[in-house]
Amino acid sequence: MQPNSTVSYDWKTPSPTHRYRTGVSLHSHTSHSIESLLFIHSMFMESRPLRSLFSYYERVSRDRHNLTLDFVAANWRPPLMPRMAFDLESRQIRDLGLRPLVSITDHDDIQAPLQLRTMPSSRHIPMSLEWSVPFGTTAFHMGVHNLPSATALQWMDRLAQFTAEPDETKLGAILADLHANPHVLVVLNHPLWDLYKIGAKAHGAELDRFLLNHNDVVHALELNGLRHSRENSDVVTLASRWGQLLISGGDRHGMEPNANINLTDATNFNDFVQEIRVERRSHVLFLKQYSRSWGQRIMESTLDAVVDHATFVPGWQKWDERAFHPDAQGVMRPFSELWVKGKAPRLLRVAIGAVRLLRHRAVSQALGRVLADGGTDLLGAKSEVA
Repeated sequence: MQPNSTVSYDWKTPSPTHRYRTGVSLHSHTSHSIESLLFIHSMFMESRPLRSLFSYYERVSRDRHNLTLDFVAANWRPPLMPRMAFDLESRQIRDLGLRPLVSITDHDDIQAPLQLRTMPSSRHIPMSLEWSVPFGTTAFHMGVHNLPSATALQWMDRLAQFTAEPDETKLGAILADLHANPHVLVVLNHPLWDLYKIGAKAHGAELDRFLLNHNDVVHALELNGLRHSRENSDVVTLASRWGQLLISGGDRHGMEPNANINLTDATNFNDFVQEIRVERRSHVLFLKQYSRSWGQRIMESTLDAVVDHATFVPGWQKWDERAFHPDAQGVMRPFSELWVKGKAPRLLRVAIGAVRLLRHRAVSQALGRVLADGGTDLLGAKSEVA
């Protein structure tokens, strides 16, 4: 069936929400999602003064504390715990006058939906994750939504084994088996994002090779709420070239709810999957936050990683309680347990304090003007805006 993708914008009129009953939040992350700290190392390496500072701390850590800084193993966790993330996404959809369906997709982990299913208000949440798929010289992230409850843990073992030991000869069978379950939804998330920094041309070649082999068992391509509109416009073109459906995916990591959702009349996730997979129709609504400067939104999402939250549960309030590094014995521990006398190094505290100033309203507004990056319309998709 020919895919029917519609893209609308909530900051334009008329709003299409009144014609639907349900809003679907796809692709968001919780405190169970392990996020790499390699971007910190990359930032340090791009600046000579920061490179010197990094070398200094490397030397101090090694000589004084017998600790080798390892930004491959080090990681941070998004601030919101599963219930907080679920409530944030649900509240935004209810505020639009719609019934919420929420699918949380932590990196290679289903602990959040397992935990949420123990609570009456979220017991129907689908078992979903964002699966890391190494492929050739690059990697893709696959949104795998609504795994069968009875076999979800076995599926996790199978997917994790492929991620740890990628073998392209086995990938087709895995995707085919996922596709064989009519209630499972497989989405290629932010398909044009060059995760391994191999270059757009090389990544594009691997993407074409992936779709040449597996397009028939991928159910939709994601328009990502945290990627730039230019990249999303290119995804629209990519979907047209491969005859694929477009779907939403907010990719929330911080405190701002997903910047896009799907609109549907489905009342449960199985029916929504039927709409995507069988009826091949999808209505993506971009919400008001997506109309703001992309650079400012990325900056604010990143800042959520280093801001303290006094209302969070003890042990999760400070940024260094949500970031982890191996100790001298190789055991992963929060940074807060690795500092000498429980305090981060003075220069680092000063740097974090300076970064936090960016959250001040006046500074944020000024940066918004500096980082303004223009239009947000996704050219090439059928649109219902006037």
